[in-house]
Amino acid sequence: MKTALAANRDFLAGLLFIAIGAGGFAVALSYPFGSVQQMGPGFFPRSLGVILAGFGVVTMIRGLRSGERVQGEWGWFPLVALSAAMVAFGWLMEHVGLVPSVAVLTVTSAYAGREFRWGEAALLAVAMSLLAVAIFIWGLGLPYELFAFDFGR
Repeated sequence: MKTALAANRDFLAGLLFIAIGAGGFAVALSYPFGSVQQMGPGFFPRSLGVILAGFGVVTMIRGLRSGERVQGEWGWFPLVALSAAMVAFGWLMEHVGLVPSVAVLTVTSAYAGREFRWGEAALLAVAMSLLAVAIFIWGLGLPYELFAFDFGR
C-alpha cells in the first residue's frame, strides 16, 4: 500500500535535503567558483549543495518505492535546542573562544536527545573540544582564540 507524499517519510526527508542543498548552492552563487586547481570560496559550498541535493533525489526515489509513513509527532524541543545550540556557538565563538563554544554546542546538542547523561555529555564535550583544537588550530592553523572571555564587545 502506497502512502500519500505528504506522509511519506523518505520522500519528505529527500525534499528537505534538496531544499537545503539548493539553498546552500544559491547562497554560494555570490562567491567566485574558481577551478579544481585553484578553488574559490564558492567551490566547496556549491559542491556540497549539489551533493546534498543528489542525496535528496536518491532518498525521494527510495521513498516513492518504499512508501513508509511518517510515525510520531514533531520533536519541537530537539528542534529548538539544536537551533539554539548553533546560534549560541556562533555568538560564543566571538566572545569566549573555540573551546567553550564547542563545549556548549556539544552539551546543548546532547541535551536535545532522549537519553541525556551529564557525564557522557561532559566527556563528549572534552573530546570534541580537543578534536576541534587539533583540526582547526594545529592542523589547519586557523587564527581562532582558544579562550577569549570578552563580553564587552
